[in-house]
Amino acid sequence: MNCLSPSILSADFTRLGEQIQAAEQAGAQYLHFDVMDGFFVPNISFGMPVLGSLRKGTNMMLDVHLMIEDPGRYIGQFADCGADIITVHAEACKDLNYAVDLIKERELLAGVALCPATPLSALQYILPRIDMVLIMTVNPGLGGQKLIPYTVEKVRDLKAMIDGNGLKTDIEVDGGINFQTLQQVLDAGANIIVAGSAVFEGDVAENTKRMLDIMK
Repeated sequence: MNCLSPSILSADFTRLGEQIQAAEQAGAQYLHFDVMDGFFVPNISFGMPVLGSLRKGTNMMLDVHLMIEDPGRYIGQFADCGADIITVHAEACKDLNYAVDLIKERELLAGVALCPATPLSALQYILPRIDMVLIMTVNPGLGGQKLIPYTVEKVRDLKAMIDGNGLKTDIEVDGGINFQTLQQVLDAGANIIVAGSAVFEGDVAENTKRMLDIMK
């Protein structure tokens, strides 16, 4: 099933609750929560208090993307704040298997993210243990970037890897996804779509419905 995961990084924080409600009522199933630490990526975003507040106001799947160094340090705290999915970066983990163990111990869905230039071979042994792979289609940490063309082929190769191993792993894409690029990543095999400005700039409900129509 295709699912839309609006990224609140692009939301208007003076109207955050209102905009999230509009996306949810329009049919968005997930809510993407980008956590940045200023080390793994250059920017700093938000953390546990914001997630905990959002949990009280939505029934959407809270899709937590940890763009932080050594994310295992904080998995328990994000779980306590209401995360449904926690995704860690393969490049940021001292021990990727251990980080996945920590997520699974909390009975949450476990995702692993790869930066654009990180090869799919990084997933070779962990893939059967995880629920989702997040392919970054831009360099992580900065909003408003254009989709990197070769990442679409990377999604296609990942889909072939998943199918070849008889797995049902979700493929999420994040970065530069808009009304012009959405069909490309869907055709390549992505089924969870992160979109920021394409959802939150303008009429949130209308944008959400338009994206979901393309995803049908």
